[in-house]
Amino acid sequence: MLVLVADVAAGLLVVIVLAVRGLGRMDAGSGQAVTTVPRLDWAPVLGFGSLALAVGVTAVVLLRIGHRVIGAVQLTVCALLAVHTLWSWP
Repeated sequence: MLVLVADVAAGLLVVIVLAVRGLGRMDAGSGQAVTTVPRLDWAPVLGFGSLALAVGVTAVVLLRIGHRVIGAVQLTVCALLAVHTLWSWP
């Protein structure tokens, strides 16, 4: 149970960091003309990739200790996060 709570906390941390970065970018360019190509933002890829890795490791641990249903749900969440990570690749 504690491992699942840690996964939720890690997910909330990723969401908060990405939300704060998005708010910072909205105010940075207000009222200015675009003169250069914006830099690549690797934060979503790194954030969701590390979260997918953590959830995947948790899933493997849960499957190894015999919790098949919870481990399968974790593997599904890991797959969804991996797809989202690949989708947000710049």
